Amino acid sequence: MAYVPRLKSKYKEEIRTALKDKFQYKSVMQVPKLEKIAINQGVGSATSDKKQIENAINELTTITGQQAVPAKSKKDISNFKLRKGMPIGVRVTLRDNKMYEFLDRLIAVALPRIRDFKGINDKGFDGNGNYTLGISEQIIFPEINIDKINKIQGMDITFVTSAKNDVEALELLKQFGLPFKNQTVNNG
Repeated sequence: MAYVPRLKSKYKEEIRTALKDKFQYKSVMQVPKLEKIAINQGVGSATSDKKQIENAINELTTITGQQAVPAKSKKDISNFKLRKGMPIGVRVTLRDNKMYEFLDRLIAVALPRIRDFKGINDKGFDGNGNYTLGISEQIIFPEINIDKINKIQGMDITFVTSAKNDVEALELLKQFGLPFKNQTVNNG
């Protein structure tokens, strides 16, 4: 039998029926689901030091378990010594099993390691059912060896859902176990 991540089976067995009952969907196919998790890390110092991009790619690949790719600049900006096509960040998009594995590690291990953690802010919704979470340090992930880090970087984690509005997306992410501070989302 093939391996199924814990949160994937939890979605199929518990979360789907709970959301179907709460929002009175006619079919389980209408229930919102997590489609992908996109992780972006800007490396502003990469214009002067090319090694920073390689380090960021290696760290993000280690954290997610999937090869990260460099994000290149779209235009020239002379004030920042930036040329079109220069790598200025790294990104990775997770789907299916790797997405659920990353989400499980984020909820169970990484977020509780944040100093003075009181829950994540619920203001990161975009009105279309997607949520972006900013993390200020990559060292909250246990895969990263603190001794080998030469620069602490932040990252943005975007949860892309099939929800039609922010209320449904918030409920979906809460069911997965994301620890939100206060639950006040306007129905966009």
